[in-house]
Amino acid sequence: MAAVRISSRSGLPSLLLYLGIGIAMGQDGIFDVKFDNAELTQVIGYAALVVILAEGGLGTKWKEVKPALPAAAALSTVGVGISVGITASAAHYLVGLDWRQALIIGAVVSSTDAAAVFSVLRKVPLPSRITGVLEAESGFNDAPVVILVVAFSAAGPVEHWYVLVGEIALELAIGAAIGLAVGWLGSLGIRHVALPASGLYPIAVMAIAVSAYAAGAMAHGSGFLAVYLAAMVLGNSKLPHWPATRGFADGLGWLAQIGMFVLLGLLVTPHDLLQDFWPAVIVGLVLTAVARPLSVFISLAPFRLPKREKALMSWAGLRGAVPIVLATIPMVSGIEGSTRVFNIVFVLVVVYTLIQGPTLPWLAKALKISEDPSETSDLGIESAPLERLRGHLLSVAVPGRSRMHGVEVAELRLPAGAAVTLVVRDGNSFVPAPSTVLRHGDELLVVATDPVRDATEARLRAVGEGGKLAGWLGTGGTGGTGGTGRQENGTADVPHLAKLARRLGKGGEAGPGSKAGGRRAHH
Repeated sequence: MAAVRISSRSGLPSLLLYLGIGIAMGQDGIFDVKFDNAELTQVIGYAALVVILAEGGLGTKWKEVKPALPAAAALSTVGVGISVGITASAAHYLVGLDWRQALIIGAVVSSTDAAAVFSVLRKVPLPSRITGVLEAESGFNDAPVVILVVAFSAAGPVEHWYVLVGEIALELAIGAAIGLAVGWLGSLGIRHVALPASGLYPIAVMAIAVSAYAAGAMAHGSGFLAVYLAAMVLGNSKLPHWPATRGFADGLGWLAQIGMFVLLGLLVTPHDLLQDFWPAVIVGLVLTAVARPLSVFISLAPFRLPKREKALMSWAGLRGAVPIVLATIPMVSGIEGSTRVFNIVFVLVVVYTLIQGPTLPWLAKALKISEDPSETSDLGIESAPLERLRGHLLSVAVPGRSRMHGVEVAELRLPAGAAVTLVVRDGNSFVPAPSTVLRHGDELLVVATDPVRDATEARLRAVGEGGKLAGWLGTGGTGGTGGTGRQENGTADVPHLAKLARRLGKGGEAGPGSKAGGRRAHH
């Protein structure tokens, strides 16, 4: 996790640090590990991309993405086509690559990477209309780009552009339909099927998302679009144990990224990159300064977006792991010059991420697009962030024989720093008042700070055993004292109070101030 801390402080995407680790371990590096299996890298890269897209879909907020869908769809289709054409022309006429290699490079580098973009923008709050477009674009544009790269890397002549457009449209439609269907059916099943353990819910959600990719690929559709949409449907459904699921997916996504980046670093041979350095710089310059801005401004022309927002989106087209993984496709297919294509893509991604990454937050502020965190509408609300707040969420059941039945919430006398926040009764939940009377079958959610967690649990157990007179009967948990054996005012000794309580339980009159009234609780 040191790489994460370094990237956070430097403003660079952690992608570069993990790539650096792989390069340091590989050829010409410290350990001189020789690894040249492009096919294995592609398989692992595809698997990692599926997990990363699933994690991204689960974290996508529908209310933010919905207004941005038309713009993101235009960027992912029309924008990709414009970017491929301009970049491929530069690679052919300026660098001297043949048209197949040039088209492959143009298609490969036309895919943006959400992880790279938001890793440098996490400290610069942006309006949701911008983040929604960038996030949806990064989830959508992988699908058409993969189709293009596979088509350009296939044996034989490259198909006509209108044939490719038809294939892309068909595969996207199939992938979208399967992804939405799998996501909806999966969310329906998870909400109505009780799994034997809560830890199975995160696994089930990820399994459903991955199965969407498999179903989409088997139906000759876009598996990447299917997994993203299925995960987005699941992420916006009210699923049980959602905080645990979100944390599991986030950790799995980080693991996939780290493994993929290190493996890509191992695959590259550093001394072979020198001869392709300037061609990569030239292609990257055309992509960054010409192709990306034109693709943004032309594809988003029908949408009424300010020019400064389009300018930020043009500079925010960061490339990450996706282009490097896609660059292994021609290597596996045996296309002539594929190693050079891979080297050019690798250098381009590293160099221009180093340039764009640190300057992107500055540009957002210069264009006066970044918002004041105190004024932004997104409050950053998390589900039960108790670990960070050093708190505990206790679930307390009131069984049929519990003496907590008939006790008011205020009479629990929990320590300072603990409170009953929710009561679940007969399938309905409500926030209790101090005078709310607890009943058999209730389930309480009690929040307690770390210092009083044990005292809170002791007090709840004591009330469950002794009822309202728990502190008087010597059962501990005296409410705020941490179990001292005395009442809150500290004036009564437990043995004497226990004798008094037993006499009151036999029908004696309760003294002034006692709400027990000498009545024996009925269970």
